[in-house]
This record gives sequence, structure tokens and C-alpha cells, in this order.
Amino acid sequence: MTESKKALLAMGCPEVPVQTSMAIYLSHKLEAAGYDVTIAGTDAAVKLLKVADPDGYYVKKTADLDQLIADIVEKKVDFDLCFAFMHNDAGMTYGATFSAISRAKLFAVVFGRNAEALAEEIEYPAEKIVAKAVHNPNPLKNKIDKVVL
Repeated sequence: MTESKKALLAMGCPEVPVQTSMAIYLSHKLEAAGYDVTIAGTDAAVKLLKVADPDGYYVKKTADLDQLIADIVEKKVDFDLCFAFMHNDAGMTYGATFSAISRAKLFAVVFGRNAEALAEEIEYPAEKIVAKAVHNPNPLKNKIDKVVL
């Protein structure tokens, strides 16, 4: 039996509305592509996911973001893909952290009002998915669809 491919969706502060819907959507797409998906986030971000998907249809595994970082550092777990959602400097810091500690191919999912300017500040290896999306998820969804089919 071969080990399944693992994907991590890392969510920071859920201040920008599109993050929750895009995490659920991306989880669905990755699971359909054969990935075992874990969504890690701040306490508030994980609670929003669980309320939005109470039966766990799309969100099967969640984790505390800081604990998951510790588990990766301690080599208890790692991933093949990591999608780091970021709309502010804190999100960029999480992306840099995953770039440094994980073997995963990193995708920087940059969104919000200042997405383009924020994306220009990324100085670590990552494939950038950038859209000026705040309330309307479609610009970000369309860019994600080009990466994950």
C-alpha cells in the first residue's frame, strides 16, 4: 500500500471573507485529486470552517497552526503541497516559516485589497497565486483552478 499524497492548507487570521470559502473549495479540489488534506489555522479560522461545514463533508482534518508548525519542526509530519493563505504580514511570515521547515511545494495564496503589493514582498521560494479578492471569491478561485485542476 502506498502512502497518500498530503496537502496542507495554512490559514491565518480570518479577517478577509474569501479565505474560508477558498479553503473549503481548495480542500474539495485537492481531495478529488487524491490528496489527504489537513487545514491548519488560528482558532478563529478553524471555528469558521467547522461552522461552515458541520458534517465534515469538505473539511475532514483540522489542526492548530502553531502546533502543526511544531510537529513539522519535530519531523512528526510533513506534506507534499502547502497552500499558505496570506492577506497581511503575519500570513507572509507563516509562508516563510513553511518554506523553511517543510519539504512541501509551497503556494503563496495572496489575496485582499493589497494582494499585488504583498506578493511583491515574498522573498522565499513559492509559486504565487495572487488576486485582489476580499468579498468575491471568483478572482481567487479562477487563479487556483489554473494550478489545481
